[in-house]
Amino acid sequence: MGLYVRQPIYLRLRKKIVLVILIFSLIPMIFLGVTIYHRFAEIFMKRIEDQLRYRALSKAEALEIFLKERTAILSAIADTHSLDHLKDHQNLARIFDAITKRTYGLIDLGIIDCDGRHLAYAGPFSLEGLDYSQQAWFMEVMSKGEYVSDVYTGYRRTPHFIIAVRGYQNGCAWAIRATIDPDVFSRLVRIAQTGTSGDAFIINKSGVYQTAPRFSGEILGESGLDTNRFGEGVTVSRYSLKGEKTRYLAGAWLKNREWLLVISQDAGSDMDELVATRNLEFMIIFFGSLIIILTTILSTRLIFRHLEEADRGVSELNAQLIQADKMGALGKMATGIAHEINNPLAVIGEKAGWIRDLLEEEEFKQSENYQEMHKSIQKIEEYVDRARKITHGMLGFARRMEPRLDDVDVNLVINQTVELLSSHARMSNIEIKTDLQPNLPIIASDQSQLQQVFLNLITNSIDAVEKDGEIEIRTWQSNSTISVSIKDNGPGIPLDFQPRIFDPFFTTKGPGKGTGLGLSITYSILQKLGGSIYLDASVKEGALFVVNLPIILPEKK
Repeated sequence: MGLYVRQPIYLRLRKKIVLVILIFSLIPMIFLGVTIYHRFAEIFMKRIEDQLRYRALSKAEALEIFLKERTAILSAIADTHSLDHLKDHQNLARIFDAITKRTYGLIDLGIIDCDGRHLAYAGPFSLEGLDYSQQAWFMEVMSKGEYVSDVYTGYRRTPHFIIAVRGYQNGCAWAIRATIDPDVFSRLVRIAQTGTSGDAFIINKSGVYQTAPRFSGEILGESGLDTNRFGEGVTVSRYSLKGEKTRYLAGAWLKNREWLLVISQDAGSDMDELVATRNLEFMIIFFGSLIIILTTILSTRLIFRHLEEADRGVSELNAQLIQADKMGALGKMATGIAHEINNPLAVIGEKAGWIRDLLEEEEFKQSENYQEMHKSIQKIEEYVDRARKITHGMLGFARRMEPRLDDVDVNLVINQTVELLSSHARMSNIEIKTDLQPNLPIIASDQSQLQQVFLNLITNSIDAVEKDGEIEIRTWQSNSTISVSIKDNGPGIPLDFQPRIFDPFFTTKGPGKGTGLGLSITYSILQKLGGSIYLDASVKEGALFVVNLPIILPEKK
């Protein structure tokens, strides 16, 4: 059944597929539109919880990084500077100035010895010489190595918190301390609050504010939150703050569960967004249905177009197979013709030999036409031998034959083949370059079949380059082998195709441009001649085939 006969069948099948796809895709879409309004409020509230959870997690990670970076700065100073160097006021001032140029959030920098005495200070307050031995943070850093304190008032009588790191010199511990700017830290926390009702703050394990909330409360004031309600990771719950309406709270622990980041949101204030989102959902359903209809029609049309192209390809393949059958029949006919020609050739050769013998008799040697007859016999024998080679090649086309050994000059065969194809190459502006090693040994091989090998390979290179390119042919001797390389600067052979290039009927050319037999025949000929061929996959541009021929000296053939 031809392609044009099947087209009405394809059209009916396409209409049925479009109808089935639309029915089974639009019914769920319509059902979703009916139920979406009643479920959207719940989905919206769940989305608020997810957003709060994400904001709490990301902001907690950012604050942890902020604290760890400042702790790392102090650790680096303690590890790379001695106490004697740091307790010098000028040295400490230079280090503090360098830090503040590279980072932000530090108010001052101080050095405290193992007895708690403030040895050196760089900052806006007068803290040098104070005794910190009874301060809780000093005892913590001496025992733990590094410490981030809760917010406290301390000697400066204003809420603040510090980061301290312990150092050692000559077996004696000392501490480097930095005060974190509370305004900078509070701004980092407040970034997490959104909308007109959102809030973000930090409390400690006792529920005491470490940063000021947005609406009510102050630093070091009681929040009224039960921190035991918040577990590992991020906890989202509903909570009522001091008699106010219910809010969503998301809590994430910081500083080894010593601080709790709290983000709150009043869901009721976002109902306008809920309505707007609901309307957007209805629009999405409408336009989604429209897109489904268009996509279904276009995709099925595209699929059936590819199906028709595949059908057309099958028809072309069938045509190629018919052509292959014709070639097989031609081969059988060539066999018959070769046999029929060989018989009269044998008679002609025999008679030419008999005439040559007659010319050796004295009476013929005295003839004035002796030289002309002698040359004619030579011509007859020469063309009989040529005709035999032609019939030999015809038989080789039709069936596998043992090689007929000749004395072969590989360079000469290549030059003859290049000369044969030079006109075809010039028409496509392709330059064929040769680099042939001189004085290659004469080998015993089948010259006509070798010429067929080089003819196939050079023709393939010309077809691959197409136009405006070059082909390089090299010969060289390596031990007992003569090697021939044929390289072109065409598009090359894809890696996926390379394992199959010597398979019969495999071709990378377009439909109708190749039978896929050239490389297969070449591979078969070289096997019979005791040689080999391979594709060098290491070249980055074009294709490089290498032919190896065994050196069989003529006297040993």
